[in-house]
Amino acid sequence: MATENFEMNGDADRNGDTEAPLRHPVREHVGPLNMNNYANKKSAAESMLDVALLMANASQLKAVLAEGPDFTYYVPIITLISISIILQILVGIMLIFIVKWNLNDERMHYRLNVMENIATAFVFVIVVVNIFITAFGVQRPNPVS
Repeated sequence: MATENFEMNGDADRNGDTEAPLRHPVREHVGPLNMNNYANKKSAAESMLDVALLMANASQLKAVLAEGPDFTYYVPIITLISISIILQILVGIMLIFIVKWNLNDERMHYRLNVMENIATAFVFVIVVVNIFITAFGVQRPNPVS
């Protein structure tokens, strides 16, 4: 058996000793991990999730406003959705600052750590608020006949 990396595929001769080499060899690690690139990609992913949740909350707000003030949980739902949207905007702004600051500058580590911790706490509150939004529901329950 050869010392190359191999992969199984449908064309391999299962009865013989022939094996197909990997189509894409494993990339060698070129250098140390650039923490700025890692943090930027992580923050971009968080921002995309934040935008998706912001769109969902805007849609929920539209549905509640369409139901009108006679909806049973009108004020609590409007309040919860508003809190969620405000916190999401704050987290988005914080992520922009976190991405712009240089992680390699040790003078910024304390500030970045505080910002990350605050953003994490806000995200936790956003999740809890959205659980309550879902529990109260946006749609009016079907009337019992």
